[in-house]
Amino acid sequence: MTYAIIEASGKQVWVQPGRFYDLNYIDAEPGDLISLNRVLLLNQKGNIEIGKPCLESVRIKTKILKHLKGRKLTVFKMKPKKNSRSKHGHRQKLTRLLVETFVMVN
Repeated sequence: MTYAIIEASGKQVWVQPGRFYDLNYIDAEPGDLISLNRVLLLNQKGNIEIGKPCLESVRIKTKILKHLKGRKLTVFKMKPKKNSRSKHGHRQKLTRLLVETFVMVN
């Protein structure tokens, strides 16, 4: 089983080749290839490499599939005894990435 733990858009994500993941919005067009270089851990068939803090010799090749919005969140604020209420909604912009391969750079 090959997997990696990467840091992308402020989150740590467990990724595997051939799967897609939703991350915070990345300003690029669908179909663009992106290389992620903040790899914290890499496991290739039981051989585990841990970075301090990142592995400099590994890149993750990904492809942007599409841009989408996350689920709707309701933000409700109220001040008691003041008749002050506000209700707002929020949908986070997301980017769906397909992890293609792990590339070793020497």
